[in-house]
Amino acid sequence: MGCLIAIASAVTPRLVLIVMWLTDYTTRAFESGLWPTIGFFVLPTTTVGWAIASNELSSGGQIRLGGVIVIVIGLVLDLGLVGGSARARRKR
Repeated sequence: MGCLIAIASAVTPRLVLIVMWLTDYTTRAFESGLWPTIGFFVLPTTTVGWAIASNELSSGGQIRLGGVIVIVIGLVLDLGLVGGSARARRKR
């Protein structure tokens, strides 16, 4: 059961990014396609948070406090996924 949760947590942000790309949501959030592509492989939850923050939680080209909070939560989740797997490897 634990493996299924780990796989789902690793795959879900990437699936959301693919849907965002298909609906041009990431095109409006990023100036080029390079950042979403890098984010897909490195920090997918942070990339989703940035896209949401820049599309929904910004005004006048600047991200508001709610957007910053969404980005930080995405970053913490991404780092938690990476740190959790490193901790599990050390226990073995």
